[in-house]
Amino acid sequence: MLNVPRCASVAILVLQLLLSAMVAAAPADQWTKRSIYQIVTDRFALGDGTSPSCNIGERKYCGGTWQGIIDKLDYIQEMGFDAIWISPIVENVEGVTDGGEAYHGYWAQNIYSLNPHFGTADDLRSLSNALHQRNMYLMVDIVVNHLVAVPTSNTWPQSFDYSLLQPFGGSNCFHPECFISDYNNQTDVEQCWLGYSGLPLLDLDTENATTVNTMYSWIKDLVSDYSIDGLRVDTVKHVRKDFWPEFAANAGVYTVGEVLIGDVPYAAPYTNGLDSILDYPTYFAVYNAFTSGGNMATIADMVTQAQDQYNHGTFYVGSFVENQDNPRIPSIVSDNSIIRNAMTWPFINDGIPILYYGQEQGYKGGNDPANREALWPSGFNTEDNPLFAHVQALNAARKYAIASSPAFLLSKARFIPQSSASSTLAVSKSPLLALLTNGGSSSTESWSIPNSAGLYSANETLVDVLTCNTVSTDADGNLNVMAKNGMPQVLIPARLLSPSGSLCAGQAQGL
Repeated sequence: MLNVPRCASVAILVLQLLLSAMVAAAPADQWTKRSIYQIVTDRFALGDGTSPSCNIGERKYCGGTWQGIIDKLDYIQEMGFDAIWISPIVENVEGVTDGGEAYHGYWAQNIYSLNPHFGTADDLRSLSNALHQRNMYLMVDIVVNHLVAVPTSNTWPQSFDYSLLQPFGGSNCFHPECFISDYNNQTDVEQCWLGYSGLPLLDLDTENATTVNTMYSWIKDLVSDYSIDGLRVDTVKHVRKDFWPEFAANAGVYTVGEVLIGDVPYAAPYTNGLDSILDYPTYFAVYNAFTSGGNMATIADMVTQAQDQYNHGTFYVGSFVENQDNPRIPSIVSDNSIIRNAMTWPFINDGIPILYYGQEQGYKGGNDPANREALWPSGFNTEDNPLFAHVQALNAARKYAIASSPAFLLSKARFIPQSSASSTLAVSKSPLLALLTNGGSSSTESWSIPNSAGLYSANETLVDVLTCNTVSTDADGNLNVMAKNGMPQVLIPARLLSPSGSLCAGQAQGL
């Protein structure tokens, strides 16, 4: 990686940008065919195969490494994933801070060095190579908004050892110290600091041309050096919007940003600078519907807004129901059918599905740090594990839909109105029809798909690929389906399934 000087010479930085090598791009339209398994590197697997204790409440490193991920790629691929998203890779603040250790990777201190807790540069390149040999993609989490240094004084403004903050090294590279006090003031959001006095996140001055060009050069080199296929970008709304288009152009790969808000009109402009965003507005609607008995119709309302307002609609968004910043679904509800319905959502709508590690093992962690558990105590169980099998079936169904219908990735999900709209959702994305409910395992919900929806012909057999059970339309082409213990259903016409295929072959009626 090029060693860019501290906030000094714009001319030198521009020259370095011109000389940086181009990388083979993995654009957004290639990512739409993928499904992503999200990993907190420190908590996934150790390279030596051991299973040490991990006290998540201590907020300390537990030992996960990039080599550990390599050793468990069979496990990830067996679920049907063909991309992984790993936590930030650069060197973080060392030692125990007011917020614990930086095991999560979001407290960068030197963006030109790797975090030695996770391995070496060769280890990271080995991970990238191992993924590519399996036709899998590597997404890396990055932080652009801030760096972290422990205060050296308790005075105000605070003092820091700026020499630790590489390659910047001077206070002129950062916005003046002020903590965000008004999230309705966008200037405050973009130019004041996250964190608090005990652990301040020093906000990079992304109006400073030298700082900006440093970041543009850094991301181009990072992607090239480690053959990265995509980037998840942290704290995007805390950086001015017009910073992002050129940043994404320098990255040259799919960029998906975190804009932590439940408001589509606020989030939508960020899809013009980056390829897309993590779809937090829909996440909040889904989370509320499945954990608090909220109205399922709000999911359809939110998605419809996003389809209309996001650049590229919702085809490029990251679709998720759990991640490292939000409580896991089972931390709120224990009903297995509700959990499975929620897990189904990311795989049956327009977005790119993301599964947070541990969902397949039924992890129940609440707010940070409880939702950042070590995975190795699970034994990476694949046998007699209904959630693991559920994820396999969802990935298989989506991949089948992509392979069998060229229009699948470019057709908007449709919502078929239901009389019990508060507790049921019918999502059509041909050839899939997903029937979801938040009624729970004792519910008696039903769905009605009229022939006017134009989905099916008379007396047509449909297969629920999650169970391989069948249902049929009536003589007029209407479909009426009852809930089975409140479980989700993902239906595909039997005529489209092959008896020689791997998806419910026993019920297939195709050639």
